Amino acid sequence: MANLLRDNKGMRWGMLGIISLVMFAAYFASDNIFAVETTLQGPLFGITGSEYSSLAGAYSIFNVYLFMLIIGGLILDKMGIRFTGIMSTVLMVVGVGMMTYSFYNLKDLVAAGASMDTINFLGSALRKPVLPAVVGMGIYGVGAEIAGITATKAIAKWFVGYEMALAMGLQLALARLGTGLAYGATPAIVKAATGNVGVAVLVGLIMLCAGLLLFFLYCVNDKKLDKQIAESGAESGSESSAEDEFSFKDVVAVIKNPAFWMIAFLCLLFYAAVNPFLKYSTGMMVNKFGIDQTLAGLFPMILPMGCIVLTPIFGGIYDKKGHGADLMVLGALIITAVHFIFSFLPEGTVSIIPLILMVCLGIGFSLLPSAMWPSVAKIIPAKQLGTAMALTFYIQNIGFIFVPKAINAIQNGTSGYFWFSIFFACLGVSAILLALGIKLLDKKKNYGLQIPNIQK
Repeated sequence: MANLLRDNKGMRWGMLGIISLVMFAAYFASDNIFAVETTLQGPLFGITGSEYSSLAGAYSIFNVYLFMLIIGGLILDKMGIRFTGIMSTVLMVVGVGMMTYSFYNLKDLVAAGASMDTINFLGSALRKPVLPAVVGMGIYGVGAEIAGITATKAIAKWFVGYEMALAMGLQLALARLGTGLAYGATPAIVKAATGNVGVAVLVGLIMLCAGLLLFFLYCVNDKKLDKQIAESGAESGSESSAEDEFSFKDVVAVIKNPAFWMIAFLCLLFYAAVNPFLKYSTGMMVNKFGIDQTLAGLFPMILPMGCIVLTPIFGGIYDKKGHGADLMVLGALIITAVHFIFSFLPEGTVSIIPLILMVCLGIGFSLLPSAMWPSVAKIIPAKQLGTAMALTFYIQNIGFIFVPKAINAIQNGTSGYFWFSIFFACLGVSAILLALGIKLLDKKKNYGLQIPNIQK
């Protein structure tokens, strides 16, 4: 059988590079405003606690309430990687464009002392100029989540029989670098722009436009690979064959799979215990530990920077040695321990201790997903993978909506960060129990989660 494009090491890693750069831009564009929480809530923009929690939860509003993620998964399985990738990236560009307009407009209105009416949006009071930013974040969230499941399916296609966990780990690592750059560089960008957060959002918009252009290059080579697969009859790792096309029966098959539900809720609990925490961690570093805001913005950067190094390492271990279920359990244990320790640290604790805890959180943040996403590809057949990932991300997005609301309620009802951290620790305990359940189910069903991914 003639070699396929993906059998060329340089080609498949080059395609991974394009996918990773698109996701890098996506993560930067979504996380940069949360690195300057105190600036947003200062006199220049006057963002209220209700408006900030709405921005933090807006990422998931359309994905959850309008089922856009599930629809996106169906589109991915029916229309393929190229169509869905372009569609999702365009949605991200539109959403961040709305956010850019909103922040520039809000700054001008506040500076002019203009009177602004409020509107009730999903139970939260928002000033009307803030509404485009919240809606834009929601549109962006639809594109970003669909792009995420598209990236996973694309990697499964290009790396079937090769270093799949390592590739997924590297993609996650570079995407997390986008988060790291957002938290690390945004305070400096905003400071140089005399407090104008809109400049940082505009930088994210430019990066996304560049990512869209890059993805067209991916599409050219992906189309060539499809032609080779069709001619050779090779395993696609992604697209179904003509006689085995996607149907809605596949949705039922995914829903009936108990392992899918366990992975999906583990995903919800794990990401709910980390991602929303990052959006509030800068405020915690400033208010509880007395760390300067510019320095505090660097603390959340530790997690994605650690992912750059550790996720590929853990993915490589899974590829060569197996133990995917064990990696998930260990990651959940570390995250839970970190949140419990944060809850009991006294105010004004020397900054080296929160720094060490953030490093440990980064280790847990690298461990669990490096095993979780390749495990989904083992549990779910290739033709159902897009739907399964969409349903998983849908459940995850429920957490992204309601966790910020829970945090806002906790902070309004109590002072300090004790119950704030206990809340995240409880999510971690639940994740530990689910990870253990997945390990037991793997022994019963023989999914191969403890077996190496590289085929010899």
